[in-house]
Amino acid sequence: MAATGVGSAERSSLSPGRLQPRSLVRPAVILALLLLVLFLIPAIVSIYYVDAGTQVAIYAIVALGLNVLVGRVGLVSLGQAAVLAMGAWVAARLLFATSLPFEVVLLISGLITMVLGGLVGLPALRMSGMYLALITLMLAGAITVALATINFPNGGHGFSGYNGSLLHLPAIRRPAIAQSDPAFYRYSVIFAALAFVLVLAHVRSRPGRAWAAIRQSESAALAAGINTTVYKMWAFALASFITGVAGALLAGANQFLYSINFQTQDSITILAVVLMGGIFSLWGAIIAALLMQLLPALLNSWGVSSDWLLILFGVGVLQVLTTAPAGLIDQVPKDIRRLGRGIRRLAGGGRAQPADAAASSDDAPASASAALDGERAAAVAAPESERAGEGS
Repeated sequence: MAATGVGSAERSSLSPGRLQPRSLVRPAVILALLLLVLFLIPAIVSIYYVDAGTQVAIYAIVALGLNVLVGRVGLVSLGQAAVLAMGAWVAARLLFATSLPFEVVLLISGLITMVLGGLVGLPALRMSGMYLALITLMLAGAITVALATINFPNGGHGFSGYNGSLLHLPAIRRPAIAQSDPAFYRYSVIFAALAFVLVLAHVRSRPGRAWAAIRQSESAALAAGINTTVYKMWAFALASFITGVAGALLAGANQFLYSINFQTQDSITILAVVLMGGIFSLWGAIIAALLMQLLPALLNSWGVSSDWLLILFGVGVLQVLTTAPAGLIDQVPKDIRRLGRGIRRLAGGGRAQPADAAASSDDAPASASAALDGERAAAVAAPESERAGEGS
């Protein structure tokens, strides 16, 4: 009966109608941060940093796709820049050639890129580790060569939509509700939040559990009855979809796209910042985007060359691989807690020293009296033992 009562009490406390206040704290904090990013930041910073914030929102989606592949499934991909370029190319072509709403273009770009990314993911069914990384890196190089040949659409006719003789290039159109830079910043942040919700829904459901099993041991996952082929392709499709949407947002943000904007080494840089931010946490994607887009903007505004970031990222990746495999999102809070404990220990030790000295001085007479009593007892016992020896 008692066990039944406890079980019913636990079920009632975990029921959806009786959520604990503590369970609502984290969503409330996330919502407050989202509102802060949406409305306060554009109002207090310049347009230069608003544009940098738009890039951060877009590249957070790109980093999120890599987070799914590497952190959740264990598939090392070096082709994210190529997938981003494909999404931007498709979106630019649709925006120039059609009058479809921008939201529809986002969806179509994501779906087309998802199909292309799924085709790219076919080698992942037989490869892993360094071999998969090399295959995806070769893809990124091939996409770079193709873009250098056909260029991005600039309003011309034909399949590519490129016109080399056009002097005044038309800008890629933006959605009607987000024509200004601050409005498009909010637009990008909202779609970034939707991408995070989409990935979180996957991670906390059956695909997320299957990906975790595959990452730990693909053989064990197969033995448990998990269709690793389906879930690997699922991961590539999801990562490609959200990266394609990010490419469409990038087309609207920049309004003028050139092949030089999508270099092969950008895929390596994206992987480096995702490792630094935290490959196993969705929050790490935001840290990665800040490192890749906001940090160069800050250095440029301070008059420092952004080329120094290559050295910084190299040192950061080395530090992550040796001492902080979970990235900055995990290591920094731990370091802050250790620092707080150290400060409290130093402050507490400074106050406890007089008390410890008093305690030791009070214990000294007691230990001395105990020793003296012991000597007296030994002196009394010695004659008795001698008499006992003589009697025998």
